[in-house]
Amino acid sequence: MFINWNATEAPITVTMENLDVKVLRTLHGWRRSGKRALLATVVRTWGSSPRPVGSIMALCEDGAVVGSISGGCIEDDLIHRFTTANAGKDEIRSLPLGPPIFIRYGVTAEEAHRFGLPCGGTLELLLEYDPDAISLGELVQGLEQGQLMRRTVRLSDGTVTLDASPGTPYVNATEVVNTFGPEYRMLLIGAGQLTEYLATMGLFSGFAVTVCDPREQYRGGWNVPGAQMLTGMPDDVVMAFKPDRRSCIVALTHDPKLDDLALLEALNSKAFYIGAIGSRRNNAARRQRMIDHFAETEESLARLRGPIGLYIGSKTPAEIAVSVMAEILAVKNEVILPQEMDVARAKDGGAPRSSDVVGDHNDGGVAE
Repeated sequence: MFINWNATEAPITVTMENLDVKVLRTLHGWRRSGKRALLATVVRTWGSSPRPVGSIMALCEDGAVVGSISGGCIEDDLIHRFTTANAGKDEIRSLPLGPPIFIRYGVTAEEAHRFGLPCGGTLELLLEYDPDAISLGELVQGLEQGQLMRRTVRLSDGTVTLDASPGTPYVNATEVVNTFGPEYRMLLIGAGQLTEYLATMGLFSGFAVTVCDPREQYRGGWNVPGAQMLTGMPDDVVMAFKPDRRSCIVALTHDPKLDDLALLEALNSKAFYIGAIGSRRNNAARRQRMIDHFAETEESLARLRGPIGLYIGSKTPAEIAVSVMAEILAVKNEVILPQEMDVARAKDGGAPRSSDVVGDHNDGGVAE
C-alpha cells in the first residue's frame, strides 16, 4: 500500500504479502456467510511501531482474528471493544454500524505501555465495518491471479471501488486509496533436497513458489505442498513465467544445460533477484561460458548472483537454504548488507572455515 497524506508529503510504500491475501480471503468468507466483521488497516505510524504501515487484520463478530497490526495487544483491545468474546456477564457488545473511522493507539506513555507499543510509538488505524462481500471477492480473485488491484474506500459511507490502474494511492478528507499486489513469486530450477528447504522457506515468507525440473528422477520424491511443479525445459518455463519486479529466480541443478539458458532468459526480465548455486570457481566458469558462447558481457551479467546466499558458514542443505533465503529477503527489502556477509568476499578475505565444503557452502557439498 502507498499512502500520500497530502500533496506535500512523499508516498509511503508498503508491499502486499500472501498473508494479506489470506486476511482478505478469510474476511470475504465471513462476510459471504453473513457474519459481521471489520477490517483494520495501519494507515500511519509515529516513532517506533510493532507493525509497518499497510499491515491489516480482520475481526469477526465472534472474536476470530486473522492478520496482525500490533502483535497482539491492540488486537485484544479491538476484540474487547467490538465482540462478545471477552464481554463481561452483563455486557452486550457488537460491531457498530456506519462509515469507516480512524482511531489511534499509543498517544500517551500510558497507552503505549498498555498496548505494548515501543516507547514513543503511536499508530493510526482505519476501521471498516462490514466490508462488502462482493467487492472483497473481486479483490481476492484479482490478487490470486497476480494482478495489481487499487482499492478506493469512500470515507462518508464505506463504499469501495476497485480497478487495476497504477498510480500513487493516497488518503484525503474523502477517501482512502490502497494498492494491493501483485504477490511475490519464486521460481526454482531443479527439484533436489536444497530446493525442498528453499521452497518451504519461500512459502513461509509469503512467496508463491514454482519449481521446474524436466528430470523425472528428481521429481519422483518431491513433496512440498503449496509449491507448483512444472516439467518443461527451464528456459521455456522462465519465459512463460514472465518474471516481474516481484519475482526471484534461483537455479539449483548444477547442470549447465538446464541452469544457463534459464538464467540467460531471466536476465532479460525485471526479476529483482537472479542467482545460481555453485562455488566461486563454478560461478566464474558459468560467467565465462555465457560470455564465450552467448555474447554476454560483464555488464550484462552484473545482475547474476553467485555464489548465492549470505556467509553464515552453512554446511547442510537446510543451512544453505537459510543463507539463500536471507539474501533474497535482503534484496527484496532493499537492505544494503555489509561486505563481510557476501560469500565470495568473505572467502577472499580469509573468513574462518572448517573445510572446503564450508568454503563453498552452496555448491552442494562439492569442494573447489
